[in-house]
Amino acid sequence: MSVHAKEVTEGERFEFGENWGRFLRILSEERIKVAEDSLKEKLEVEDLAGKSFLDIGSGSGLFSLAARRLGAQVYSFDYDPHSVACTRQLKGWYFPNDDNWKIEEGSALDAEYLKSVGEFDVVYSWGVLHHTGALWKALENAQLPVAPRGKLFISVYNDQGSKSALWKRIKRVYNRLPQRLKLPFALLVMGPREIAFGLRHLAKLQPQRFIQSWMQYNKKRGMSRWHDIIDWVGGYPFEVAKPEEIFYFYRDKGFSLEKLKTCGGGLGCNEFVFKKEANPQR
Repeated sequence: MSVHAKEVTEGERFEFGENWGRFLRILSEERIKVAEDSLKEKLEVEDLAGKSFLDIGSGSGLFSLAARRLGAQVYSFDYDPHSVACTRQLKGWYFPNDDNWKIEEGSALDAEYLKSVGEFDVVYSWGVLHHTGALWKALENAQLPVAPRGKLFISVYNDQGSKSALWKRIKRVYNRLPQRLKLPFALLVMGPREIAFGLRHLAKLQPQRFIQSWMQYNKKRGMSRWHDIIDWVGGYPFEVAKPEEIFYFYRDKGFSLEKLKTCGGGLGCNEFVFKKEANPQR
């Protein structure tokens, strides 16, 4: 049994790849285009032609695909073998036999592996590093393959103090449940929140806003609200950080902050785009 399989069996890790496999069933051209636009907006580019792109924790493979369609030479890896399979499936659908897209199984916690892959113009890891079980080691390793003047685009769960501690316990319970109970548990946890969201709009005589929030969720990075809910409830290991902690961590390693989008101190991820100095002195 692999280390990953053992962690899943013992309830210490969520099967992200299984969830992304289900997501691929609803993947559409619209979702892919939204993912492309998300990369262009955050990286402030029109395309990635002539650039190299490393996807740390490729998950469904959607953003590796988006980067490749924008012209980048792409290297994808993930710790979850099912996520690796999803990424390979996407490559098979859209870029079969393409030498400019490499896919491997690997860990963000393996510094030697990160050193071995080379340097990249863009290193991307959205919503991944906080699920490794060693966030700060993963953050350290993520900057290793960034080329001078290259960009590091990451997102990390926001630290909400006691609320984050509660969510960690909920996630651990989810992963230790028998498979048949996981979906009912997710509905029990998230159902009231979604209902309350709907009731707020109903009270304002805006029921259509709630419906639109579900129907148009794919316009946020091309993802799926339902699959993201399952990912959120099950996503374990789970760690968090304050935005200033991430900023200082990378500033001291010779990175400047180019873009920041916070979740306003609430639930969700803070997004960062850093640029590596040409000759960092720190």
